[in-house]
Amino acid sequence: MYNIISFLNIAFWVYEMMLLARILLSWFPHNPHNSVVRFLYETTDPYLNIFRRIIPPLGMIDISPIVAFLVLRMIQNLIFGLVR
Repeated sequence: MYNIISFLNIAFWVYEMMLLARILLSWFPHNPHNSVVRFLYETTDPYLNIFRRIIPPLGMIDISPIVAFLVLRMIQNLIFGLVR
């Protein structure tokens, strides 16, 4: 049981770090053809696009990643509650 919880905890942490890296990349110029950048975009944009469709940007500020982090944390807590 501990192995499952540990694996899920690491998986959620890795995805949160990928989301954070994706958000930080949007602040700086970068090469969109770089394989690492493309990987980040391809793995995080489907999840972020769910919230971008629901929450419009406030001027130049996109608050959908904040909501995406909160929902991901709620999903994590729900899954950990079910596993335990």
